[in-house]
Amino acid sequence: MIQMKTPLVEMDGDEMTRVLWRQIKEILLSPYIDLKTEYYDLGLEHREETEDSVTVEAARATLRLGVAVKCATITPNAERVREYNLREMWKSPNGTIRAILDGTVFRAPILAEGISPLVANWQKPITVARHAYGDLYRDVETIVPAGGKAELTVTAADGTETRQLIHAYEGTAGIALGMHNTDKSIESFARACFRYALDAGQDLWFAAKDTISKQYDHRFKDIFAAIYAAEFEADFRRAGIEYFYTLIDDAVARVMRSSGGFIWACKNYDGDVMSDMVATAFGSLAMMTSVLVSPTGAFEYEAAHGTVQRHYYRYLQGEKTSTNSVATIFAWTGALRKRAELDGLADLAAFADRLEKAALGVIGAGIMTGDLAAISRLAHKKTVDSEGFLLAVREALE
Repeated sequence: MIQMKTPLVEMDGDEMTRVLWRQIKEILLSPYIDLKTEYYDLGLEHREETEDSVTVEAARATLRLGVAVKCATITPNAERVREYNLREMWKSPNGTIRAILDGTVFRAPILAEGISPLVANWQKPITVARHAYGDLYRDVETIVPAGGKAELTVTAADGTETRQLIHAYEGTAGIALGMHNTDKSIESFARACFRYALDAGQDLWFAAKDTISKQYDHRFKDIFAAIYAAEFEADFRRAGIEYFYTLIDDAVARVMRSSGGFIWACKNYDGDVMSDMVATAFGSLAMMTSVLVSPTGAFEYEAAHGTVQRHYYRYLQGEKTSTNSVATIFAWTGALRKRAELDGLADLAAFADRLEKAALGVIGAGIMTGDLAAISRLAHKKTVDSEGFLLAVREALE
């Protein structure tokens, strides 16, 4: 039995991924590791019971203990509010955690034998670095009645106010939202991206829309350029790698024409969308790692996909589901490996490596869930259900 020193922060989640979470622990982790975790239930019912304070507690625990692993969670919309009889439409748990950790999310595809990218010229992984603070995920929004107007007001420290008209709603109601970011968070984002690129030995691209957003997006562009010139340019030259900025629409075109093998830095919303596109094009949303890195050195690992609602409803009816658990397995192995690194536990790190190798080996042998079987080019393959895949991984592990 492999021993641990310091607990992981364990954040449980919702729906089908919550089911997989329990099965992964029972089948692949607890038989081999004396698993130590500080448990937080981020399932929607418990967030409702605690008025979402549990999410804040989990994020603060991550800063305290240094390493967390998180299950996928529901971000409620109006339909979910009715379904779960919620008192209010609680914010995204990921958005709350990212705001507290003020980190950067790095997402990279998991490559397996027999699963070829849908973009034929992609030969190497593309890592999406997503700024994990502000923007749409910490916005303030409102409905404006017909005849009203929305204004942007800034009050300086001395009480001086400046106002800008956003829109006058003449003859129609409408909507408005306000977003924010901070220089400190953008600077942390930039440094995290530059350091990650140097560690990986890969080019770094950053893309925004400064031609349209001449203050907000341009601020990102300017801060990246200043930090690169002052702190990283010489190191990039010595490493033989490149940093460049381009517009987000141009970046999308370049990405589709590329062979991969670089880091693509995006603002929060852009990174959310583009990481899903990259994951799907490499094979499956369930085949992408995701790690949130805070400036203080805390790490939160999770799967990049959602709670797999459709499969969960089938599971509740007693049906077998063929739900891909690879990204959730890799969330656990990533967290265990980082815990092992910080605590000096070579046997725990080796176990994480073996578990990943076992999972990919099972896929390479043609045993896989339905999403991968539909796109695999292996001549001989067998589709298994969710638990069947985990049992096959355990057999390979042993």
